[in-house]
Amino acid sequence: MITDVVQRWEGGRERYRPAGEVINTAEFEVARGTDAEARAFVAEHHYAKTCGPTAHPFMLYRHGELVGVGAFGPPPSMAAHRAIFPTLAITQAVTLGRFVLRHEVAGNGESWFIARCFDMLRTAGVVAVESCADPVRRVALDGAVRHRGHVGTIYQATNGRYIGRTNAATLRMLPDGTCLSNRAQGKLVRGERGSDATARHLEALGADALGDRTGEAALEWLRYWRPRLTTSLRHPGNHRYVWCLDKRRRAEILKAPALAYPKIQIAA
Repeated sequence: MITDVVQRWEGGRERYRPAGEVINTAEFEVARGTDAEARAFVAEHHYAKTCGPTAHPFMLYRHGELVGVGAFGPPPSMAAHRAIFPTLAITQAVTLGRFVLRHEVAGNGESWFIARCFDMLRTAGVVAVESCADPVRRVALDGAVRHRGHVGTIYQATNGRYIGRTNAATLRMLPDGTCLSNRAQGKLVRGERGSDATARHLEALGADALGDRTGEAALEWLRYWRPRLTTSLRHPGNHRYVWCLDKRRRAEILKAPALAYPKIQIAA
């Protein structure tokens, strides 16, 4: 067994269940949901509160109650897509952006749910999946641990190919332990859909009202408040995994060498 416990989420807090538990699959159902449903579930239960564009939102139900979401969507950019899957059309490969299960889902529910998601993706014409595991702890100013960091245990258990880390980066961390992402900052400056939530968050922390400012005016506002409301965190890069959903195309898609799986670091 790779680990003794498995991660769950409830109300934005991490929880854990014994890894050896076996779910009663007769109690569960997997169905395609909507982008709005996936985003609402992530906002309620995951520490990051946010979810990227979701082209394939899958919902896990237990006795009709929503207890999990697998949110698969496009890569962050065309360049990122081509770097990993150069021979595939943008619609043929997806990124697993969020995989969130509530506490009542027993230990091996993750692997069972992700296998069902992969089956449904194949039916939709998807042939490859990529996902990342963030190994860095997130701690709020009040000392609360928002995210312990993980190495992708569920990805290892489902035979994901580990191909190394994403690029190192400096993150801007908010007092509640969440990250002010580059994507959120860009949307705010451009005045795109969803930027209001970022502005309200920063305003709640003490920034003056952004109002209807966009472009250079919004960028000036952001440059003023960002160093006052956030702290910098040097991140070594996330662990990256890939899967091929079409056995006939493994040689084409899984060209990157398989590296040794990263291990969970046990504190001394």
